[in-house]
Amino acid sequence: MLIASIDKIHIELFDKFQQGGYVMWPLFILSLLTLIVFIERILFFHRNQIRSKEFLTGIENSLNKGRLIEALTVCQETPGPASAMVKAGLLMFRKSDAEIRESVREAAVVEIGPLNRRVGVLATIAQVGPIFGLLGTVIGLIDTFAEYEKMGVYVNAGHLSGGMWQALISTAMGLALAATALMAHHYLLGRIRSIVHEMEWLGQELLSCFTNVKANAEIKVETIDEATEARA
Repeated sequence: MLIASIDKIHIELFDKFQQGGYVMWPLFILSLLTLIVFIERILFFHRNQIRSKEFLTGIENSLNKGRLIEALTVCQETPGPASAMVKAGLLMFRKSDAEIRESVREAAVVEIGPLNRRVGVLATIAQVGPIFGLLGTVIGLIDTFAEYEKMGVYVNAGHLSGGMWQALISTAMGLALAATALMAHHYLLGRIRSIVHEMEWLGQELLSCFTNVKANAEIKVETIDEATEARA
């Protein structure tokens, strides 16, 4: 009984899709593209998500032990733009605060680029979707008036319903697509802003960590060359 109901729903949806006319196909493709881009970005953000406080604590512990290479290794093994930014700062550990800050800023600018990748596609779809819907509406109205002109005084509601259905369904599909793409776009922008704020916080805390480690005379942080020679 349930399978029969599902099949009936599928048939009705397919019928409505066909009534929307040829414009429904580009709208359908844009809907698939919206779903693909949204899922890909969500998975990308999830893979590169880290626990910033725990990560920074690990870096600070390594530096307090004088193990710069160990801190760099932690960054190397941790995915995401935040770890890449911290790694850039660690490579400049022996430099001045201004040089470290500039290195961290440059690394952050480079890493923010991949975060925004393909997000603009959703904004474009949100703008294009209603245009395709409007195109379907115009085509439907043209068909309606053509049928009215053809049938003349013999026209009835059945003759005009096809064009009107096309106009209404394509418009509804275009608006639904635009609303969905716009919500997905704003959600992803929110995630990006959250990641950027997290990177800003990490950058400030990293500089404070460097200052504390350098101010502690009991801590002797190895240089990269020293660590390489020791391992060799």
